[in-house]
Amino acid sequence: MSTHGPYTRPGYGGGGGATYSAPGGYQGYGGGSAAYAAPSPQGGYNSNMAPVGSMYSHSTENQSNLDEDSNNKTSKSGKKSLAVQALNQNVLMWAGFFTFTIFVYYVLSGKDFSFLMTYGSMARMFGFGILNVKTFKSQKATGTSAKSLQLYCIVFSCRLTSILQHEGYLPYDKSGDWLYHVIEFFALFFSASALYGCLGAFKSTYQKDLDTFGEFNVPDGFGIVYLVVPVFLLALIVHPNLNNDFMSDVAWVFAAYLETVALIPQLYLFQKMKNGVVELLTAHFVAALGFGRLIEFFFWLYSYKELITSSGSKMPGYISILSQLLQMVLMIDFFWLYFQAVKNATPLVLPSQGSLAGIV
Repeated sequence: MSTHGPYTRPGYGGGGGATYSAPGGYQGYGGGSAAYAAPSPQGGYNSNMAPVGSMYSHSTENQSNLDEDSNNKTSKSGKKSLAVQALNQNVLMWAGFFTFTIFVYYVLSGKDFSFLMTYGSMARMFGFGILNVKTFKSQKATGTSAKSLQLYCIVFSCRLTSILQHEGYLPYDKSGDWLYHVIEFFALFFSASALYGCLGAFKSTYQKDLDTFGEFNVPDGFGIVYLVVPVFLLALIVHPNLNNDFMSDVAWVFAAYLETVALIPQLYLFQKMKNGVVELLTAHFVAALGFGRLIEFFFWLYSYKELITSSGSKMPGYISILSQLLQMVLMIDFFWLYFQAVKNATPLVLPSQGSLAGIV
């Protein structure tokens, strides 16, 4: 039997020592050897006669639990840190926009109430800028509706056609001298750039199977005709006369009416997404467009009487107010979900399909 076991104790008398070895026998006193060797259970015994294998198993299990708890705490801490970083980025992004807005208001505008038109235009430009950052930085066009981008390209093109030739629909303050035109031009550029990302550079990531608004009885990709045609007919019939030019007046009011429904394909795509998760930058893009319309709604709420026809009818103003109000109603649920996502620094998660009546 071994004299080098894990458990030893001093012997008694004779200078000898009794030694217990696990798993092993029992060595006698006074240098002699005991003839009895106790059988050792599997795994041996410790000094308290507890099974060594059992103790090792519990020790390993406890250590595993401690490691798991430690990993969970580290994971939660990491997620919390990432969430804080995302929240800080969101705050900084919007803080930068509002700071720029204040600068424009005090330096580049006449501080007139009509600055709200410029403010709304800036919000749209900001939204499309966010979408471009998201698309070209990630090199993905996921979650973006090319149909909505097509509609906005039409909106900005028609509006520029009107305001570059005449001044009837420009802000009254000095931001209407040149700044409003520049902002609308960049909004057109950004929307066209994002559309190129969807249908050109990152076409392989564009979710065409989800961007299917209006895809019935028309060629693929022409679903927007169900929005463009009726809105254009409405603009031909009911349009204001501030420019005293038929084509210019129709172009401006067509852009105004069409912008009201331009987000519908995007919201429809959100509804078609199986997991219901909307990337936060894409949500920022939609929220910025909605915010711009909200600002313009407040402007036209007090100025709609100026949108009169050649016969003096205020119908264009009424339609403008009602259409913008309709868009706000359509986006109520989205704004609430967006607020929750930004507050928690998480992706925007839509409710299950069939419960999006407030969005689409």
